[in-house]
Amino acid sequence: MVAVVGGDTLLAREILERLGESVPAPRVQLISAAPAAATLLTEEAEEAVVMMPLAAESLEGSSVAFLAGSPASSRRALRLNPDGGPKLIDLTGALEDQPNARLRAPSAEASPPAASAIHVIAHPAAIAVTMLLAPLSRVATIRRAIVHVFEPASERGQRGLDEVRQQTVAVLAFQKLNTEVFDAQVAFNLLARYGEEALEPLDSIEQRFERHLASLLAAYPSIPMPSLRLIQAPVFHGHSFSVWVEFEENPGAEKIARSLAEAGLDVRPDDPPNNVGIASSEGLSVGAIVQDRNYNRACWIWMAADNLRLAADNAVAVANEAR
Repeated sequence: MVAVVGGDTLLAREILERLGESVPAPRVQLISAAPAAATLLTEEAEEAVVMMPLAAESLEGSSVAFLAGSPASSRRALRLNPDGGPKLIDLTGALEDQPNARLRAPSAEASPPAASAIHVIAHPAAIAVTMLLAPLSRVATIRRAIVHVFEPASERGQRGLDEVRQQTVAVLAFQKLNTEVFDAQVAFNLLARYGEEALEPLDSIEQRFERHLASLLAAYPSIPMPSLRLIQAPVFHGHSFSVWVEFEENPGAEKIARSLAEAGLDVRPDDPPNNVGIASSEGLSVGAIVQDRNYNRACWIWMAADNLRLAADNAVAVANEAR
């Protein structure tokens, strides 16, 4: 049996879908992120689903517990986890400072780390950038890279989606905007920083992304740490990336595309990917691979990935190691 803490979140839904595709599919215990009484949910299919309250008893008997709620619920789950309790797979990033925590990204790891009781899934953008740079480094030596990441509202959970949706309607209707999550207008806008009253500053998210990417790239010493910029985009789902890579000797767009395809990436030379088209798709899609017109050692690459699917896929891969 596996447990999912925060069973009503966007990440939890993605995890449940991936677990349902496993053979055999495990028995799943849904746990509320709140410590209060059990919660009754009504799904779109009108099927009632009961979630257990977050308590030590609800974690017992599970081999793995996915922590997909809030950072606070992840820390509470750690405190409540009984001796001999489930391996914790944290998708919130709240437990990365624990001494026995290991940053995980099976899609991008050169080799799995030592066994641990806590596995923290890396920021999906860090996983995606590592998955791109690793095969590129086998084509030619990378000198420098610059990555602009366009962050979707779904990284802030259902509240982020709801706020952008409300703002979109409110802007068109000249109504007051809800800004509880971002403390700024995201709809029809691009942000390099949230408002001062945002639930979490954008620069702290950028720092977590940078920290996770540095940890993942430590396994690839030939790849220099890129320069990064995280930008909040007015989109609901999916990361988009604009990547500039300088090589010692530029292999050219065709060779880059061929090598990325051989590495398992979805290469679309004539139809560049976008965050809408990549929704519910596995892995990465790349396109618009062109040589920099002003610097012949460098190429531009456009990339897109479903952030929730990428995080869930890596979390389930970690769980499968214990099965």
